[in-house]
Amino acid sequence: MKFQDIYRIENTDDIISPSLIYYLDVIKQNTEEVIRTAGDVNRLWPHIKTHKCEEMVKLLMSYGINKFKTATIAEAEMAAHAGSKQIILAYPLIGPNMQRLINLQKAYPDATFYAIEDDLDQLSLLSQKCIENDIVLKCLIDVNLGLNRTGVEIDKLEDLYTAASGLKGLDLVGLHCYDGNHHQVDFNERNEAVKSVDERIEKVVDRLLAKGLNCSIIVAGGTPSFPCHAVDTNWYLSPGTSFINDAGYMQNIPDLPCTPGAAVLTRVVSHPAPGYFTIDLGYKGIAADPQPQRGFIVGLEDAEQVMQNEEHWVFKLADPDKVPPIGSVLYVIPTHICPTTALYPEVLVAQNGNIIDRWQVTARNRKITY
Repeated sequence: MKFQDIYRIENTDDIISPSLIYYLDVIKQNTEEVIRTAGDVNRLWPHIKTHKCEEMVKLLMSYGINKFKTATIAEAEMAAHAGSKQIILAYPLIGPNMQRLINLQKAYPDATFYAIEDDLDQLSLLSQKCIENDIVLKCLIDVNLGLNRTGVEIDKLEDLYTAASGLKGLDLVGLHCYDGNHHQVDFNERNEAVKSVDERIEKVVDRLLAKGLNCSIIVAGGTPSFPCHAVDTNWYLSPGTSFINDAGYMQNIPDLPCTPGAAVLTRVVSHPAPGYFTIDLGYKGIAADPQPQRGFIVGLEDAEQVMQNEEHWVFKLADPDKVPPIGSVLYVIPTHICPTTALYPEVLVAQNGNIIDRWQVTARNRKITY
């Protein structure tokens, strides 16, 4: 099968453009690859921020994946509604989100929600909120593994963990270790970098256990690093993008054999100059963060990007005779699928060249109920 044949859809006349399409068979194959890489489906604690779809959560649960990581209260609520029993809110709780997570835990008493924090003052505030609500909330300490985005520095981890372990209303059970700073293309180079940090974490954990503290849950990695943690630790693994996958990881993480499982259907709307063509896929329809290329046209990968505006994307080809006619349906593989999905209220689900379902991007909004 040609690469472009994976993405071609029959009967596109009634499909508006741009539309985001998920390819079910590809996603299933990717899921099987992730499980194989993890070595044990029970080690997987995947992030759902890529798709934000309840149907996708249920699909992963059908493979035996029953723990999920989220970035927002809405995603956590969606995961609970789908039936997940263990849900991490992998974002430091501040302000009203503390009460929101407590309310969510009360609403779903059969599920266990895990908060993460990296600051003793915020942990103390969360502790007080839990006491006021007569609830005990499980908590993980967020660790900075070098990304410098959130998390306590490893050198300060033991002191923070020890101090926080005495806070009432919180059940401190482990660590959240995200290392999105590791994008080395070569697996051996990436693995060495990840392993050296993992060894530092293991030493801290050993000291915490020696103090009699509970540190039984360690959730680590993202899509680039989870294969490394899988080899070097017995921790839980937290890939996210790999189940859908995108052009960015296909290019930069070649050791993970996952195929991009999403494309944006778009149409040619103009031929503004010889060799030029414009499609109706501006940065309001595809993630705008990747630079320089935000996506690749299937079958026209040599098309050179000229400009992109809110609703327009202009390309040019060296051979003007290869410019697709106005009205042509094209398929663009996003470089970054996660923020692309969040731009659409629903995704079309394809199988065998036909649209078979529509999945609501349930947690696209910041709030559902709580």
